[in-house]
Amino acid sequence: MDKQTIVAPMTPNGVSAVAAIRVSGTQVREVVKALFGENAVAGLKSHMAKLGTAKWPADVAGGCKNLLPNGCRAGATIDSLLYLYFEGPNSYTGEDVLELYPHGNPLIVRDLLQACRMVEGVRLAEPGEYTRRAFLNGKMDLTQAESVADVIHSANRSELENAHRLLGGALSKKVAALTAQVKDISARLELDVDFAEEEADPDYAGWETRFVGIRQSVQDILNSFRGKAEVGRLPLVVLYGAPNAGKSSLVNALLGEDRILVSDIAGTTRDFVEVRLFLDGGEIRLVDTAGLAEKAADALDALSMEKSKQILAEADLKILLVDSSDEQLTVNNEQLLPDNVSSTVILSEAKNLSDVGVRPDLVLYTKADLKAAEQSRGTGIPACHPREGIPTCHPREGEDLESLSISSKTGVGLTELKSVLNARLFKNRENSEDLWITSEREKACLEEALAGIDRVLTQLRSNPAVELLAFEMQIVRRALQSITGEISSEDVLQSIFAGFCIGK
Repeated sequence: MDKQTIVAPMTPNGVSAVAAIRVSGTQVREVVKALFGENAVAGLKSHMAKLGTAKWPADVAGGCKNLLPNGCRAGATIDSLLYLYFEGPNSYTGEDVLELYPHGNPLIVRDLLQACRMVEGVRLAEPGEYTRRAFLNGKMDLTQAESVADVIHSANRSELENAHRLLGGALSKKVAALTAQVKDISARLELDVDFAEEEADPDYAGWETRFVGIRQSVQDILNSFRGKAEVGRLPLVVLYGAPNAGKSSLVNALLGEDRILVSDIAGTTRDFVEVRLFLDGGEIRLVDTAGLAEKAADALDALSMEKSKQILAEADLKILLVDSSDEQLTVNNEQLLPDNVSSTVILSEAKNLSDVGVRPDLVLYTKADLKAAEQSRGTGIPACHPREGIPTCHPREGEDLESLSISSKTGVGLTELKSVLNARLFKNRENSEDLWITSEREKACLEEALAGIDRVLTQLRSNPAVELLAFEMQIVRRALQSITGEISSEDVLQSIFAGFCIGK
């Protein structure tokens, strides 16, 4: 392992209230001395935060030249900040570690990185190098190291909980138990090989049951595999409906900002617009589509509606927006309230809009504030009445379309809408003990172990030579040991950690 001391920011580029920088290696104390002085080194205590003023180092190798466009001055202040020292091996990497928490000005972060590098033997860290050192120093096994990236990049709560279980060693314990069983059997077989010429053929009666049990355990873990593309895919929610139904206004209201252009002119949205919305369960993709009309106004309008149909076909949740103040919601000159609108009417409307023929998963009656205004003036018919404080319009008997009355202007129904989306898109995994793997490398190792066990079972049933059994068990054992990194190669480690961000 490279013995040089490494430094890198732990926080992304950009302005923030506080940034974080990590230094790890044998030169940590020299970095403290260079930034904060001799007294700071003398007063270092592990796991204790201190406030100090970091200054440009003096009398260190390399001098101050070429640090900044206009040079620098030794002893000049870089920033007043908190710093925290972790004495190895009681640190993330197992080495001496220094964490700096300066103000989040990119100029300050850049200067601190450069000041640290002025100390001899200190260089910038490579992607994933901190976690790699943690693995090499025995702070975690390879499955735990891989799960660090999953913890950082999890897009929903269930994925995050699974990543934390992996980081906590849940998979490691399962694999360790299997490896211990295989090692025990393998040791017995190796012993039989050594004394094969001196003893009668060994009796393997009852071994098949043991192998079948091991095989099932491996298969169970393998069956839990979920590819990163599958797990990391964000749920897609598509809003659709007639022009000027309030789709863009709803997106802006849910985001709490004017992300999409809104006007009273029907057809303002020409192309579908995708945004990200954070719910309690995780992040979703929310798409605002061009309004669907019975007839396209022009070629561009026709193209917009066609793209709306295409994105609807991919949706995990299709939400039809209906303007509750629209005069078209009338039958025999009587205006229909959301409570009175049957699913048949809604589905007919959706089909008539542009022959979409898409059954909505949820119907939203928009512009509830306009209905309330009509009611206050004594005109029109009251909007859907809230039930138990929730403005939900429940389906009529025999119908299964859930609906909700909302107002993007006043916020009525928006909290309830988010709750519905969260419940529909993210399963409740509270107290769940389910565990799945996402690493292709771990999957390949499990498949290799499974194939080896199958060959052993086949040989057991045909009275094989003990040497063949011992050889196959070595393959199974190595495959399982490779999962946790008990056996690993430089190429494997490079492949794993190259995908990490710098600073982790």
